[in-house]
Amino acid sequence: MRVPRAVTHNPITGRATAVWFWLRLNEVGPLVALLCLSTLGYGFFALAHEVGEGSTEALDRRILLALRNPADLSDPIGPPWLEETMRDITGLGSVFTVVFVTCAVSAYLVLTNRRRIGFYVLAAVGSGELVSTVLKHFYHRPRPDLVPHGMEVFTASFPSGHAMMSAIAYLTLAILLARVDRNRRVKALVLVLGVGITVLVGISRIYLGVHWPSDVVAGWCVGAAWASLCWFVALQLQQRGEVEVNDPPTGPPSH
Repeated sequence: MRVPRAVTHNPITGRATAVWFWLRLNEVGPLVALLCLSTLGYGFFALAHEVGEGSTEALDRRILLALRNPADLSDPIGPPWLEETMRDITGLGSVFTVVFVTCAVSAYLVLTNRRRIGFYVLAAVGSGELVSTVLKHFYHRPRPDLVPHGMEVFTASFPSGHAMMSAIAYLTLAILLARVDRNRRVKALVLVLGVGITVLVGISRIYLGVHWPSDVVAGWCVGAAWASLCWFVALQLQQRGEVEVNDPPTGPPSH
């Protein structure tokens, strides 16, 4: 890509401008993706610092207690069917469900002759799962003991793995599927579904008492940041023709 001659006389400015154009930050998509990545990444580390300082404890406790019957903390507010529904929703962020959905979407992309973007989906979500595991082991925050848990838990609390993995998987899948489909209604549908599932899974973790609210917000931040990074990389690969941009042709060209 040609760099404007007016800015190449200064070596530092010239190199910075060359990188800017090489990363296509003069285009809306890559610039928005990079801004989301930096903003959400900063939000996660800022929240992690506040959690470490204990600044979120009072608000965390207040929210968890507000979702419980004051006379019986083992009883979440609302009718019995709501608690059961929340268990169903939280399952959408489980490791099995995320792996199943990711593999299913990847298989669909491969079978429709979009192999490279299919394998990219596997790599993006799989590496996100690794990041989630590393962060949990690094922060190692205990689970809430303020209210009884609405289901069994086996790992550390911060960040919420369900919130993070639902953001990584469903937002990444939504963004990438929106990139390879020309239909605007389909683009809007998959993006709304991705965001909606991510939000609902996080809320269900708080409702069931297995995560502090700050755990869930942190999971959303780092998960969405990872999805933004995957979006940015996908845009670079698509511009260079290394992954498919749109639907492949389904038959011979018409004349």
